[in-house]
Order: sequence, then structure tokens, then C-alpha cells
Amino acid sequence: MNTMLRKSVLGIAGLAFTGGIFAGPVAAHADARPVEGKPAAVAVSVQGAQSHIELNGEQTANAKAIIAATKKAGLPERAAVISIATSLQESKLENLGHLGDKNDHDSLGLFQQRPSSGWGTPEQITDPEYSTLAFLKGLKQVDGWDKMPLTDAAQTVQVSAYPDAYAQWEQQATDIVTHNWNS
Repeated sequence: MNTMLRKSVLGIAGLAFTGGIFAGPVAAHADARPVEGKPAAVAVSVQGAQSHIELNGEQTANAKAIIAATKKAGLPERAAVISIATSLQESKLENLGHLGDKNDHDSLGLFQQRPSSGWGTPEQITDPEYSTLAFLKGLKQVDGWDKMPLTDAAQTVQVSAYPDAYAQWEQQATDIVTHNWNS
């Protein structure tokens, strides 16, 4: 990577991090409660305090759709863990449509992908299989994604204003994948 590009990427990352620090916690995630837990076999390393939410039928179905799309893409359980943790952070595994003023720009679906950023049409982005495959396509382009901390892999694909927030969902995502991978 040339020096100019590296400085640009680091500058943008620094701004995103600083914005996250000063913005404080996201109100939409205030209902998550910290939990302790031992990582399952597909976790690389659980970082920091973990959060957990109880899933309803729709959220469970969306998690299973993410697992099915991961298998369809021929990727291992670790990719499903990263995908589910990302979706837990972005939408709490809810396939969100346009939320008006509560929406982050034009973000939609399980991964809060944006049509204006090239993720697809609104119809595609709100299709769980399509949005997962789009996320996984980005993940596969990250060198060493399967060996890096989950939050780093997710952040490289998502480019969130809260880059460390994905880590809090690793244990729950691991548990979901462990429970549902062979079902």
C-alpha cells in the first residue's frame, strides 16, 4: 500500500474511532446486558465484556438464514460467527427496512448495508441470503480474516463508526452457530 493511501486510510479510521469515542454508546443497543462466558470451539478469541439478547422467532430464523448462506458460500463456521456477530451489532438480527429519522443514512437489512454504497438494491439488501452473501464476499477479501479478532474482520468489511462494538457479540454468535450449524 503506498504511503498516501495508507495515510488516508489511517486518517479515516482515526476519525471514525474518535467519532465513536465522543458519540458514546449507541442508544439502540442500550438493552443489551453484559454476560460472561467461555468461547466455543469456533471462537478465535473473545474480547472484552460480552452482551447477550434473547432472540425471538424472527431473529432465530435470520440467524439460521445467515448460517445457510455461509454454507452455500462454502465458508467455515468462523465466517458464520463473524456474520452473526456483525448482524447482532448492526440490527440485533432484525431485517430492518427504512427507519426514517432513526435510520443511519439509507442503511437496511440485517447488516445495515447501504444501497448508495453499492451493497445492492433495497430489495436485495433486505433479502437475508443476498445480504449475507454480500457481507461474506467482502469478508473473503480480507487477508487472514479467519485468524484475526472478530471485531477487526467485521470492521474491515463494514467500516463502522463504532469499530470495536462487534466484539461484544462474539460469544452469543459462537453459541448460535455451534447450536445450529448441523441442524
